Amino acid sequence: MRGVYDVTGMRGAADLMIWLHTAPGSDDDPAALQRALRALRRTSALAAFDLEWSAMGVHREAEFNKRHVPGYLRGEHAREWLCLYPFVRSYEWYLLPEEERSAMLAQHGRRGAKFADVIANTVSTFALSDYEWLLPLESDELISLVDLMRDLRATDARRHVREEVPFYTGRRVEVAELTEVLS
Repeated sequence: MRGVYDVTGMRGAADLMIWLHTAPGSDDDPAALQRALRALRRTSALAAFDLEWSAMGVHREAEFNKRHVPGYLRGEHAREWLCLYPFVRSYEWYLLPEEERSAMLAQHGRRGAKFADVIANTVSTFALSDYEWLLPLESDELISLVDLMRDLRATDARRHVREEVPFYTGRRVEVAELTEVLS
């Protein structure tokens, strides 16, 4: 488990976000994640709650930057804030010349690199959900997530985002705080 996050006030129908992942270097068994989620939902603390939204992703080598590996797989520690959203590229994106896509993603990456305190954890979700990508972003400062997302709106790659909702943002909480969050 990467963390449990308080999304109170950030999302109308949700209070809690849980980020589960397999251990880096494991066989990435998706059934293990499914079993873990079912076990969590059966706990006395969570059994009475409805699941608002769920998604699963897998790490695949980045399209043009082979060094881009999710922070959680690089051993980065979890940060205080998490912003998670899915997205789908435009219909045209995958038909564009590779050089054009590569240039747009490089511009996007340079722009995002200005926010060194934000950890990106992009994973693929093609065929696993209605989306293509899941992007969990982590930072110890909420305002860094806000500023990053706003700044990245001014890149050429932005023209090729068809969908990017819902957004879930929350503060990482300790298990001892769950009673307060859920009551």
